[in-house]
Order: sequence, then structure tokens, then C-alpha cells
Amino acid sequence: MKKKRDFRIRGLYWRQMFVTAGMVMLTLMLLGASFFSLSYNYARNQKSEEIGNRASVMSRLSVSYLESGRYLTMEELQDDPDFQRLASFAAAVSDLHFMICDKEGHVLLSTDQSLDGMVVTMPEAMTREIMEKGSSARRDNLGGLYENKRFVVGVPAVNPESGETVGEVFAVSTTSSLDSMWKGFIGLFFMTALVVLMISFMASSVTTMRQIQPIREMAAATRQYAEGNFDIRMNDYGRDDEIGELAASFNNMAESLQQTERQRREFIANISHELKTPMTTIAGYTDGILDGTIPPENERQYLQIISDESRRLSRMVRRMLDVSQLQAIDPLKGGNHFDICESMRRVLISMEKKINDRHLDVDADIPDEPILVLGDNDMITQVIYNLLENAAKFAREGSTLYLGVALIDGKARVTVRNIGDTIPAEELPLLFERFHKSDKSRSEDKDGVGLGLYIVKTILEQHREHINVTSEDGVTTFTFSLGTE
Repeated sequence: MKKKRDFRIRGLYWRQMFVTAGMVMLTLMLLGASFFSLSYNYARNQKSEEIGNRASVMSRLSVSYLESGRYLTMEELQDDPDFQRLASFAAAVSDLHFMICDKEGHVLLSTDQSLDGMVVTMPEAMTREIMEKGSSARRDNLGGLYENKRFVVGVPAVNPESGETVGEVFAVSTTSSLDSMWKGFIGLFFMTALVVLMISFMASSVTTMRQIQPIREMAAATRQYAEGNFDIRMNDYGRDDEIGELAASFNNMAESLQQTERQRREFIANISHELKTPMTTIAGYTDGILDGTIPPENERQYLQIISDESRRLSRMVRRMLDVSQLQAIDPLKGGNHFDICESMRRVLISMEKKINDRHLDVDADIPDEPILVLGDNDMITQVIYNLLENAAKFAREGSTLYLGVALIDGKARVTVRNIGDTIPAEELPLLFERFHKSDKSRSEDKDGVGLGLYIVKTILEQHREHINVTSEDGVTTFTFSLGTE
């Protein structure tokens, strides 16, 4: 399984590298092709125009020699020393070869000495194009006359007085300079592309490794979490990007998992302790009755203890089931409202006996007008009942309980207060944990199971609310709010 994960990580690395290299190569090819096409066409047009101008000059110089069929053969035109010197001088100055032809494209004079003694006829397509369009320009080897293609421009030789075409003049580039230039350009382009590709490859390699390293650490941490080790934390590398945010979220998840695991273990330890005590008592006294250790005259007393412990065990299991059911309910889903004042009055009536048994006074600050709040009536009634029962249980005998509600900032704020022993500050956050009971409550409250305040917190969290508690100078106050909209 580990090899498979490593393969996937390497696959992610190489996929990133290939994508980067492919994008760079595609970009360079598109840019190179575009630049080559534009610049080649521009250079070709410039070259064509330049050679065409020189061919036109040569055609004007040749008109007087070509008109009226003065020269009928190549030998006759070459025998004219004046024209030969003129053509050679023009070819040397312009770095071109000129071919003076009749109207059918037969070469009468060429400045290219490599063609001496050869009978040359220009391509029919070019001569026809010159007669029809007035010029012809192309890259051609002139029917195999040259080994490599050269740039050739042909223009007509026209008598300026009669307007009659008396011949044709072709200008041929002496070398394939245009091809040589573009071969050099292509070589330079590929060299530049290789350098850019290598730089992109190295930059992408560094960037990809920085992205993959946290993923490797997360994969290793996940395996540790699967084994139950939640102490591993991610290094955010000081990054503020998505990887840094992911690392922070990963660490938050680890904290949450670690806390959940700690709570699970505490829950198991607490429930084991809470269930063990009544079950040990029940088993011990039952065995004592059965084996005769407990005298018959005391059996009723111990049977009563067994009955009380059985009921306490039943209450504990029922409370745990209540907690599980509460966590699956969304009390705000229906959008129902109820009168919190009426609920508080009902709780006071139901608590009357317990309050009177401890000789407590009640200071009830409950308005006569209804205060409608959003939530589940039964669940909030359970919250008030648990808080008031807890306050009555730990209030100093003969003291005063306070139960009040007021509208503050659009919310109904409920307060339950009693006077008794001050709860240590370090113990306040633990009051709402499952099965938490102080040492004092364990000795005085044998019926409690340590779930009352946990149920209160669970119900209020389901209502998207929180509960606060303070304890100073013997005055302990619980406060929570409920929304009215």
C-alpha cells in the first residue's frame, strides 16, 4: 500500500513536470511559428521589392538593345561590348545576376558566368505571368539550372514611346541568403527554446517539490492518525497560500481528533466508574443476602439499597440515551416560537417541593407579558429545570434562589443564581463535561449521575447558543440566551 502511495506522489510530480514542459514547448512553437511567418513574409517582400527595382532599372537600360529585334541570338547580344560591360557592372553593384531575354523567355545575355555556353529558357509560367501581370517573383531553381532555390524576379522590358514589350529581364539572387538567414534563425530559436525549457523545468521542479512535500507529510501523518497517534502536526513552512491554509486546517483537524479521542477515553473511564459503583453495590449486597452474610432482620434495609442503586443505574442509562437523541435533533428547523415566561413558571411549580424541602426562598423576575423565543419548548424547559434543580441542590439552606428573564439586544437572557460554596475557577469549564461531579457533590449527592449540565450544554448548542457560568463570593450564576427571530 505504501509503494502505491509513493507511486502516486511521483506520478503527481512528473505529471506537473510534463504539463509545464508541454505548455512551454507549445508556447515557444506558436511564438516561433508566428514570428517566422511574419518576419519571413516581411523579408521576402522587402527582398522582392529590392530585386524588382533593380530588375526594372536593368530593363530600362536593355530596351534600346532589345527593340525591333536588333539582337536575335545570345551570341549577337554578348558580342556588344558596351552592353556587356553595362550588364556586368550592374550585376556587380547590385550583387545579382541578370538575364536578358526575348518575349518568349529565351536568354540572350546572362551575367552569370556559370551559364556561359548554355542555352537557357526561363520557365514558361514566369514569362506568362510577366506578360499578364507585369512582374513575377518566386523562389525557384529555374528548372534545375541551380542546385538550390534562389529568389528570382522578372519584369518586362517596355519601349517607353510605343509601350510595346520588347523583352524580359530577370534578376536572380547570387546566393540563397534568405535561406541561410532562416536556417540561422531556426538554430538560434531551438537553442533559445532549449535554454528556456531547462529554466522552466528547474523552476517547475522546485515549485512542484514544494507543493508535494506537504502532501507527503500529510500522507505520513494520516497513517499515524490511523494508528491512533494524534500528536503529529503539519509544518506550514511560513506560507500564506492554499498549502499553508491546508496545513493549518490539517492541524486544526488533528487538534479536534485528539480532543475527541481524549473525550472518548474520558467518557469510557467515567462511564466505567459510574456503572461500576452501583453494579458492585447491587452484586455485593445480593450475594450477602444469598449466602447469609447479611442477617435476615437487615435484609429489607439492604434490599432498599439495592433498589435505589438499580433505579440510579436506570436513570444513568436513560440520561445517556437522552443525550444521544438530543444530538440528533435540530430544534430550529421548524421555526417554532414559544413563551419562555410560561415555561419558567411551569418549572417553578414542578420544583416547589424540592425548594420547600431545603427551606429556600425564590426571587422570580418573570414578566407578565409573554416573551416569544425560537426553539423547542420541551428542550428549553428541560434546560431551565436542570439549572434550577442544580441550583437548589447546592444552595445554602435557607438562602434565596433567583430565576429571571429579560430582553437584551433582541434576545431573551435567562439567569439562574444561587448562594452556596464558591466553585473554583479551574473547575468552572469542567462543569458541563459528561459525568463531571465535584468531590463535594459525590459525598452529598448520591443520586446524581453527572449528566444534567452536560444535557443543558448539548440542548443550547443545538439551539446555536452557549451558556456562561460565574462563581464569586459564594454566588454562582448561570446565564444563557435565546433568539426571538
